[in-house]
Amino acid sequence: MSPWIVYSALRFGLFAVVFGVLFAIGLEWWAAAIIATVVAFTVSYIFFAGLRDRIAADLAERRERPPVDADAEAEDTATISEPSPGAERP
Repeated sequence: MSPWIVYSALRFGLFAVVFGVLFAIGLEWWAAAIIATVVAFTVSYIFFAGLRDRIAADLAERRERPPVDADAEAEDTATISEPSPGAERP
């Protein structure tokens, strides 16, 4: 599974659990949301470093790969194998 999906799901799940607990004990929704955001950010920063490293590696790998465009490759192949009709004009 993609590290992006795992990391995002863990952070969202952590936020949801903390928000639910805080809201259940009677905090206002906006205060629970702020506290849950801070807690989820802090916990993910401290404990999910390995996942962040995998995401960074995935991002670097995607950045290094050239984009694949099937149409451009087909056009290049057709252009290389057959000279254009106007190429022989002086």
